[in-house]
Amino acid sequence: MPHIIIEHSEDLPVLPQVLVEKIHNTAFESNLFELETIKTRAIAYQQYQLGAGKSGFIHIAVHILAGRSIEQKQMLSELLLSCLKTYCRDSDSLSVNIYDIQHEIYRKN
Repeated sequence: MPHIIIEHSEDLPVLPQVLVEKIHNTAFESNLFELETIKTRAIAYQQYQLGAGKSGFIHIAVHILAGRSIEQKQMLSELLLSCLKTYCRDSDSLSVNIYDIQHEIYRKN
């Protein structure tokens, strides 16, 4: 845990694999997770519509087991957003959201 899903417009200013690596490493550098537990992947979209002045987008959804404090989640969101800003254009719409996964429901093998 966590599962990090990067949804993005197809025309990124950075190679998707580079973005996956940077976000993956940033999540580890938060000191909230062990490196071997982080899973990061990217999904490109060809069809999308954005608000005025925006030419591309990246949205990061981070799914973590419930129990982290609001402050820890805010810190993680800020770190990931800061990482995005380093590699993206001013015209990109950037967003991050942290989702809690309930221990009682989550299953894996």
